[in-house]
Order: sequence, then structure tokens, then C-alpha cells
Amino acid sequence: MSMQGNVLERYSQGAAARQEDLCCPVSYDPERLKLLPQEIIDKDYGCGDPSAYVREGDIVLDLGSGAGKICYIAAQLVGEKGRVIGVDMNDDMLALARKYQPEMAEKIGGDRVHFVKGYIQDMALDLEAVDRWLAEHPVRTSRDLAALKAYEAEQKRKRPLIADESVTLVVSNCVLNLVDAAEKGALIREIFRVLKPGGRVAISDIVADEEVPERLRRDPELWSGCISGAYQEQAFLRAFLDAGFMGVAIDKWDEKPWKVVEGIEFRAVTLTATKPEETECLDCGHAVIYKGPFSEVHDDDGHVYYRGERMAVCEHTYRFLTEGPFAGQFIGIEPPDGTKPGKFCAPAGTRRPPAMTKGGAQHSGDGDGCCC
Repeated sequence: MSMQGNVLERYSQGAAARQEDLCCPVSYDPERLKLLPQEIIDKDYGCGDPSAYVREGDIVLDLGSGAGKICYIAAQLVGEKGRVIGVDMNDDMLALARKYQPEMAEKIGGDRVHFVKGYIQDMALDLEAVDRWLAEHPVRTSRDLAALKAYEAEQKRKRPLIADESVTLVVSNCVLNLVDAAEKGALIREIFRVLKPGGRVAISDIVADEEVPERLRRDPELWSGCISGAYQEQAFLRAFLDAGFMGVAIDKWDEKPWKVVEGIEFRAVTLTATKPEETECLDCGHAVIYKGPFSEVHDDDGHVYYRGERMAVCEHTYRFLTEGPFAGQFIGIEPPDGTKPGKFCAPAGTRRPPAMTKGGAQHSGDGDGCCC
């Protein structure tokens, strides 16, 4: 049996009866769990709580949504204007999650959750559409196989399961490690594709402190048990940086490893990151002051920020630093009225003279509004 087949089989067993080996101890908001059926709580598996990053109005995509616990928690947080999409490749898990949709819609006050069948490493492909096509066009010859591939290509192009730049938050709970190593790059690129500019990710997963040797990667039980397919710690961060994400950070880190296999520690972490906005870099006179405590910090764009110095930034970077994942670490200084924008071409480390920032609103970044 292939690794993917082993994963499907093991999680089908998990849909029928709780599998203790498939989950780490996780604390969820008890108020959000009150509305959920006990069967969903018992048969959902994970290693973190990415629902903690959901905001009102979000369009949330849950990768490997399983029994739907994270989706139904998120549906309580997005409000009337938000919605939640769960994608999973396992028919038994999808059936379990969909079983409670009418009940949950009534409890929440709206049907905000939609479950779809797909591969998280190829989220344009609608597997339920493929299943329907195969029922009418069984594959028996190489010519039939070519017709199937042509259908899949057309479906992905004309009717993608998850469209480009269509969601604001991608979450996942202990699923990325189940994807074949050869397809992990495609998985991260797919996450980037479906996110709107400015969209965020919150990925709870298992990582390894050392590279997992090939003999362990070939073990189907360790793979489907969320162990041998784990990213190495630095590789996990680097995968998102290489895909173009910014503000990549480890936001949660379990102090104790979940498992230790042949001396390799496997622990639960939660990674956060943001898809940058594709806007022109304009110099409107903005500046930021890095508060400290470090003498200087560098961002993923190569900018450097010296502690306590007024650093020149373009308007886009200013918004990212003062409103995005780094809000609270920088003092924002807006340009005085009448400043004319121009193309930003200042090299990294350029300071704004105080004379250029006088009269501009200053924001402390600690939640108390302006400071003068």
C-alpha cells in the first residue's frame, strides 16, 4: 500500500473509532467546544489550536479538516460576514463532518461551513468532480488515462476547487506532515496561491529537531502517525520563506516533545506567516522606530531597523510593520500633511531626519493610540 493509501486507511479508522496515537494533548476554548457534538470532539486529531488566530470576517480555509472541529470552532469566530471551508481527501472524515452541518448551522445561527474533497497539495482539483467523471468514464486503457488527465486539467483551469486569492486565513492542524516529501513544495505554493494579498497562515504541525532518516520515512505506521513525515525545524520555516511569505515565525512551541524516536525529538509547534501585498513601493515620508530590546533587527525584505532610530520606510512596509504581525514592536510616524509621495529608493538602513517627521501623527503601537 502507498503512503497516501496508508494515511487514508488510518484516518478512515479514525473516523470510525477514536485513535489515541493520532493526537497530542491540546487545550481548546471550552466555550467554543460547548456547541460541538461529542463525536466530532472525540474523532478529530491534531497537535495545536490554529482557530485561535481566526478574526471576525475571515474567509478561513482548513487544510485536512477531518471531522470538522477546527472548522466549527472557526465558524463561531468569523461572524455573519465570514465563512469557513474545510478540505480533506478522506470520504469517511468528510461524511462525519457533514453529518452535523444542519445541527451546527442552527446552533451558530448560519450555515457558514462548507466541506470539499481535495488534495491539499493540489487544491484546484475537485476530487468529487473527478469521482463523478470516473463513474461515467472508467479508466481501462492508456487512452482513457489521457482523457482523465485532460479532464482534470480543464476542471482545474475553469472550475478550481479553491480559487486563486480567495481566502484570508489558512489554518491546518497536524496535516502537513502527512503529505509526501516530493509534494511538500507544491503544498506550500498552493497555500500561497489561494491566499489573498495580506492573508495569513496559522499552521500547527509536528517538527523534528533533526533530519528524519530515510529508513524512518519509509515506515508507513510512523508516517501516518504524523511522525516520519515531519519537517525539520529550520526547513519548516524555510519552506514558507522560499514560497514568498513574510513575517514567518514560530508562535507556539511545546516544551516537551510529543514523541522521541531513535533520539529524534518530535514536537508540536504553530507557525504564522503573512502573504505580502503586491503594491507599489511609495515614499510618502513614513518612518518607524524599533522599540527594542535588540540593538537591531532585519526583516525578510532585507531592511534593517536600529533600536530607537527613525528609519525610513515605504508606505507598504509602514502598514505591514504597524498593522501586521509586528504591530506592537514599532512606533509608527506618519508624514506631515502635504507630503508628496514619490518612488521609494532609499537603501536599507536609511534614517529619517527628525525635521522630516515633525508634525506627523505618531503611534506607539501599544494599543493606546497616538503619543505626542
